[in-house]
Amino acid sequence: CGPGRGGGGRRGGPRAVPVPGRVPSPKQPPPAPPPAEPAGFRSLTPRGNTPPAAVPAPAPSRGPGGGPASGLAEMGAHWIHGPSPGNPIFCLATSYGLLGPEAAREENQQAEAGGHPPLASVTYSSSGRALSPQVVSEARDLFNTLLASARAFQGAEEPPAPSVGQYLRAEIARRVPAPAGGEEDAWRLRLAVLAACLKLECCISGTHSMDLVALEPFGEYVSLPGLDCTFPGGYSSLPDRMVSALPEGILLLSKAVRTIQWRGSFHEEGDETRDFPVRVECEDGDTFLADHVIVTVPLGFLKEHHQNFFQPPLPKRKAEAICRLGFGTNNKIFLEFEKPFWEPQQQLLEVVWEDESPLEEPSADLEANWFKKLIGFVVLQPPEQHGHVLCGFIAGKESEYMETLSDAEVLSTMTRVLRTLTGNPCLPAPRSVLRSQWHSAPYTRGSYSYVAVGSSGDDIDVLAQPLPEEPEDPRPLQLLFAGEATHRTFYSTTHGALLSGWREAERLNQLFEAPSPAPRL
Repeated sequence: CGPGRGGGGRRGGPRAVPVPGRVPSPKQPPPAPPPAEPAGFRSLTPRGNTPPAAVPAPAPSRGPGGGPASGLAEMGAHWIHGPSPGNPIFCLATSYGLLGPEAAREENQQAEAGGHPPLASVTYSSSGRALSPQVVSEARDLFNTLLASARAFQGAEEPPAPSVGQYLRAEIARRVPAPAGGEEDAWRLRLAVLAACLKLECCISGTHSMDLVALEPFGEYVSLPGLDCTFPGGYSSLPDRMVSALPEGILLLSKAVRTIQWRGSFHEEGDETRDFPVRVECEDGDTFLADHVIVTVPLGFLKEHHQNFFQPPLPKRKAEAICRLGFGTNNKIFLEFEKPFWEPQQQLLEVVWEDESPLEEPSADLEANWFKKLIGFVVLQPPEQHGHVLCGFIAGKESEYMETLSDAEVLSTMTRVLRTLTGNPCLPAPRSVLRSQWHSAPYTRGSYSYVAVGSSGDDIDVLAQPLPEEPEDPRPLQLLFAGEATHRTFYSTTHGALLSGWREAERLNQLFEAPSPAPRL
């Protein structure tokens, strides 16, 4: 997930959870699945073509003190966004002792970061120079003001534009008019910085273009207070702790599901006395019968396979909600260096292409320009743990094109980009590269969801509704739906995904605790 919202990197095949009986309540959170088995930085072979959540830094890498680096490259979720008492990820991580002392400070929990990690940064331009912090700050402040105003149209019958991107461009054109004379270079540079801000927002929203993100429901997403923080031991340290409480053998991994049959009457072999309404068939031929199944399949997979994945097919309104909601790709590119070329205090290297403007259409030539969608690089901290590693973020179709290239092609392009930005044609090439490939992963087909033009928060609620839809059905809650795309205000985040799972667990608890209906006479 990108520098904004961490939608959570899902691993393994399509996952459906048969529920034979009572499940834990939100006060006793159900465990999350563990990460795929780690592999080396250079020899990474993701299982099932699906990137793991985190992999170790390269074994040969040396820390500044000469010792081996032992850091993790987070392939999926990166930050805890909004680490404060209202965030269940933060609360669980704190209770397990998985966070550093800075994250636990009360003033950090109360800070308003707006979903943007506040990192000390330097901004490089395509002319090979570092831009004035004042120029960058003024343009960014304007963009953030306009972005905040885009959240004010929730519930409006006639918003000023269908999409966030169209609204922002109109406001930029109004607020940053072409100069009468003498200031054209400064004007173009300001527009170039605003174009970079727009690309960052694409990463945060998980979309190819903000023109695809609906304006009216944009303000429905909720940012929690708190300075975004990371797990010193990797994001997977949280599900590892949660899973450790489970009885051995209860969790099956690498068990891809082929189909989920519901509204049926299925029997265990040799037992005709008990029938189940749901049958889960796996790719290896194994089957599981259940009264209730919680489906946490990513929206990207549902978009491609919902017609055949469920038998009978999903109701029309749920299928239409799946089609209308947006699901995009946000990838990471990790670059490992022998020595850092950045200053010790720098935590973020931002990128501005001076020939770009939010008022002009970007180039459609992906082969020639895909790297221009890169928003910059986060310096993995601390170097004693990670070595000298940069993590770049790139979203959209350019990100998906990057997945089709070889490691050598990506490394060569990144070397050329960094030499251009720093103005140093002799800058040493990275010693290795590692990147996520979430769009190519067959069981994710992207990173996380957004509310697209033509959809609304109502579609999220429809996606989250259990099946069968009829409240009087004698076999209720056969299929329940969870995952980040089913949370109306926290979509695209790990805490939204976790809360959605607790929501469905509590739905089942209430069913189990309800008195049995009186028999009909």
